[in-house]
Amino acid sequence: MNPMSIFDEIVRLRREGRQVALATIVRRVGSAPRKDAAKMLVLDDGSIIGSVGGGCVEAEVWALAKEVLRTRKPRLAKFELNEDSAEDEGLVCGGMVEVFVEPILSDPKLIILGAGHLGKAVADIAQRVAFKVAVVDDRESFANRERFPDVDEVQLSEFSEAFENISVDEDCYILVVTRGHKHDQVATEAAIKTRARYVGLVGSRRKIKLIVESLLEKGLSADLFENLYAPIGLDIGSETPEEIAVSVVAELIAVGKGVHVRSPKQQFSLDIARGKSGLAG
Repeated sequence: MNPMSIFDEIVRLRREGRQVALATIVRRVGSAPRKDAAKMLVLDDGSIIGSVGGGCVEAEVWALAKEVLRTRKPRLAKFELNEDSAEDEGLVCGGMVEVFVEPILSDPKLIILGAGHLGKAVADIAQRVAFKVAVVDDRESFANRERFPDVDEVQLSEFSEAFENISVDEDCYILVVTRGHKHDQVATEAAIKTRARYVGLVGSRRKIKLIVESLLEKGLSADLFENLYAPIGLDIGSETPEEIAVSVVAELIAVGKGVHVRSPKQQFSLDIARGKSGLAG
């Protein structure tokens, strides 16, 4: 498969929301009939498009690509070839190939539960940094295209039913910013039961403590709170909905790039779930 066909496949797969890793031979040492930068795609289901030469190296590149998809971090790997593997790869008397493997991920999805001032501010910013945005609210005057003309999806439904029509996987982010404590609890319960990599809950520490403890009393496992970030957003001294939205989207980007380290604030809800919080009731 020629490089242009590979890139056409990348475009198609990203439109389908698929995750793939692209492996490219960037250096060869030894004689080889091919001088081009051979490329191979490894899909999230393990299937392959294209080739980097076949043989044992291709198998090792496939394994590396699966690891790259898991970690979401690119890798540059060097493969030394013995005489047997060199013959398979078209090299003479051994040699070496260097392969760069990079993740090519679909745009992340952000599901905002609550279409009020903060939900609107977050949606406006998140769209500008390549998030696919879905907004859910139980009020027709808020969940409509006039208010959110550019988001990917607007859903009018009860928060407890939000995920009946919206698919959620490990690449999804969920933000709970409803109009009140009762709705926040219902929305949080629905959200933490999904596979989302991030569930953010707005509110004071006291409110968060009450919601987490209430859900635990209902019998929810403490493990479900592993991906709950509460209070939401990086600590930048934000006050207005627009400023808070900046801090929240910055946190989403950090989590997505794998460079985010939980601060004591973000650890707060998990500590409550595990019975470690000393906050007074």
